[in-house]
Amino acid sequence: MVTLVTFRAYWRFLVVIRQFSPLIVAYWRDRRRFLLFGGSRQVDAETQRERAETLLNILLTLGPTFIKLGQLLSTRPDVLPPAYIDVLSSLQDDVPPAPWVDSKVVIEDELGPVDDVFDDFDSAPISGASLGQVYTAIYDGDPVAVKIRRPGIESLVNADLRVIRWLLPVIKRFIGSGRAFSLENLSEEFSKTIREEMDYEREREMLAEIRENFVDDESIRIPTAYPEVSGRRVLTMEYIPGTKIDRIADLEDAGHDPTAVAETLQRAYLKMIIGDGVFHADPHPGNLAVADDGAIVFYDFGMSGRVDPFIQDRIIEFYVAVADQDIDGILDTLIAMGTLSPEADREVMGEVMELAIADARGEDIEQYRVNQIIEQIESTIYEFPLRLPQNLALVLRVATVVEGVCVTLDPEFDFIATATDYLREEGYYEETARELAADAGRQARATAEALFTVPPKLDRVLDRTERGDIHLNVTIEDETKVLDKLAMRIAYSVLLAVGVLSATILYSFANAWELAMVSLGLSTPLAIALYRSFRTRSGIRAKPQFTRQSMRKRRED
Repeated sequence: MVTLVTFRAYWRFLVVIRQFSPLIVAYWRDRRRFLLFGGSRQVDAETQRERAETLLNILLTLGPTFIKLGQLLSTRPDVLPPAYIDVLSSLQDDVPPAPWVDSKVVIEDELGPVDDVFDDFDSAPISGASLGQVYTAIYDGDPVAVKIRRPGIESLVNADLRVIRWLLPVIKRFIGSGRAFSLENLSEEFSKTIREEMDYEREREMLAEIRENFVDDESIRIPTAYPEVSGRRVLTMEYIPGTKIDRIADLEDAGHDPTAVAETLQRAYLKMIIGDGVFHADPHPGNLAVADDGAIVFYDFGMSGRVDPFIQDRIIEFYVAVADQDIDGILDTLIAMGTLSPEADREVMGEVMELAIADARGEDIEQYRVNQIIEQIESTIYEFPLRLPQNLALVLRVATVVEGVCVTLDPEFDFIATATDYLREEGYYEETARELAADAGRQARATAEALFTVPPKLDRVLDRTERGDIHLNVTIEDETKVLDKLAMRIAYSVLLAVGVLSATILYSFANAWELAMVSLGLSTPLAIALYRSFRTRSGIRAKPQFTRQSMRKRRED
């Protein structure tokens, strides 16, 4: 039986297709200039940015689910080019609040009559987002913030998730196989993420866990939740007022040092990601404030994540390698995390890293920002292309947004220096050095053992070679089917030649022009197939994907 959600999904599918039709036509023409025929088109950076702006407007028009999708896409440089990432990064999750009458129904369904549960309740929301909105109230004599799920959002999200799933095969036609794989993973990730964000019981648990990790740190303040007046669609927590973190003049007037605030914020996120393994994942200025005593207040834990110990160790190694300007160490760490293919050209990637660090340093050789390095890495990830593990993509987004907030507070803020100091103070720097030394020791022992085991084996191989008793097995990997295509072209050519030769013989020697025409007619499909095999883009021709000149051109654009 077809449900109402399915009916809504069908309708939303038509709406989404209509909205995306200009981009679909544009991408189709990139493959076939005249839609059904013609060569491919090259798309310059300016056109990409115009399309990204169009995409941004489409996402805003389609509403909450697609706004969230755009925010997630802005964290995935393995799916979208840098121009799209840059434009979508400005996507704000700020929409008009739902009417109080509808919101009240949600609260009373979860908790009971508003007047019975709360001492006082202000029906004017203090903030509105795509999935929820926040009100202030008094509970048990304490000021609280009450976050409720937007009325009717569940059915809309469920319908939109179906639409996104139906659209995947269409979208995958316009992108390469690597990015198609990433896009499929992203779809699954998005479905999981948006459902988690709508589950306020999960948010309360994450908030409580992160709060416990900072319970002894007076520089960080995280609201206390009230489980007795919370549920899956309602979250009641302590209301902590503060000055928005990007209001520099107000912070200075209140006697706060913006540089100290930036350092506190950076250290808090290093502790969450590297030390605790659970982190607040939406650090834009609307979710950060500074209390009267200078403590940083965190709001909205709907977007939060976890980092497994393996990735934590690799992030530490990455920071240490960047601080030491160890190019090989950076590449090894990226490979270990799965963001860089082991088959990538290390020389080319080394040049990318060198340029990134040189660009980031500026005139002061000691000052360089990790955000600029990450931007260069993001560009590389897209062009190769590579995939990002789910939580690592979230960590990447957090790192760039936090660095942006810190630079807003202090334009000269040195992210790497702060990270390096933190790693030294917590003992991570020395621990990493010890692990690297241990690895070097193990490699030295393995080399020493090889000195004794390899010569006898090599001597046996040379004896077999001298006797002619050695065989070599060769396996050719042809992932792009180049050999298959060449074989088909040869087959088409031979059969076509036979057909033309037969027609010539029949006409010249037997005067059987009818048979000759039949032979030519049978050969026509072979001629067309041969022609199309040369017109079809194949893996036979290739061009360099990444050069120092292309990077320079990208920066100039």
